[in-house]
Amino acid sequence: MPWTKVFLSKEDLNPFKDIGNMRVLTYVEALREVQTQLMESDSRVFVMGEGVDDAGGVFGSTLGLCDRFGKSRVMDLPIAENGMTGVAIGAAAAGMRPIFVHMRMDFLPMCMDQIVNHAAKWHYMTGGAVHVPLIIRAIIGRGWGSAAQHSQSLYGLFQTIPGIKIIAPATPYDIKGLLVQAVADGNPVLCVEHRWIYDALGPVPEELYAVPFGEGIIRMEGSDVTVIAVSHMLYEAIKAARQLAADGISVEVIDPRTLVPLDMELIENSVRRTGRLVVVEPACRRGGIAAEIACRIVERAPGILRSGYQRIGFPDTPTPCSPILENLYYPGSDQIASVIKEMI
Repeated sequence: MPWTKVFLSKEDLNPFKDIGNMRVLTYVEALREVQTQLMESDSRVFVMGEGVDDAGGVFGSTLGLCDRFGKSRVMDLPIAENGMTGVAIGAAAAGMRPIFVHMRMDFLPMCMDQIVNHAAKWHYMTGGAVHVPLIIRAIIGRGWGSAAQHSQSLYGLFQTIPGIKIIAPATPYDIKGLLVQAVADGNPVLCVEHRWIYDALGPVPEELYAVPFGEGIIRMEGSDVTVIAVSHMLYEAIKAARQLAADGISVEVIDPRTLVPLDMELIENSVRRTGRLVVVEPACRRGGIAAEIACRIVERAPGILRSGYQRIGFPDTPTPCSPILENLYYPGSDQIASVIKEMI
């Protein structure tokens, strides 16, 4: 099986509802649109990052922005992640609204001191006097040859850091609305983007709108098991739910949308109805959001799980390079369906 994207049909690209005559964009089109509109409406907003003004425009997500706004607001950066993050933090503290694009999340660890000890802390350490309205767009996703150093999902590292919000929009509607909310938030926001959903289709209003942090959404209603699916895995969970429906198994699929803050009320209420919980994320299982959700369920409502709990993610090994090994390494709809069948 080649490594090319799995979204081949219109149903796969828009698995959630009939969009009828609504305005439809791809995820990457919505991403470009919201950055354009934010820059048009607020002179403090600017985009920075390696390759943001290249012909490819960071997988198409910044394409055309430099032509429209110029190099003073769409800044190509050298490969100096730590230093440039310091520049972004300083600009944010001085009142600007930088959107810092990291083409690969793998290299955020080079900026850990700046993000963890400065951006995340200044608002608290100054008694609220200093805000750091910095958005970090961190792109994840597999691909041929990406292997151990170019395909990691490291958001689990940052969920342990107070002062940083983490969003993981999975639909075109949410990438636009959550970025608007992020710019308005006033403090650091890490935006996790899986490049395999850049072609996903969905309804997107033309005007600016905000999606509040901490509000998940039920993508499919069900009664037998609750599946929490993060980012790209939402699409795989929807496919699995459709497969299982043919066998009479009713799956409730929840898209958390934001990981910090996390909508535990929505998750808990769903698990109380179904009694079963599966969490699927595009990251290694150890120390991830799946483990955090399980812990919170046990703390908040011990005893509501009548049939255990399962988490599905990557094996706790570095990512392989071989396409054959990649297909074994990454979970998909068949694995999700198999786990749910065994649970039930």
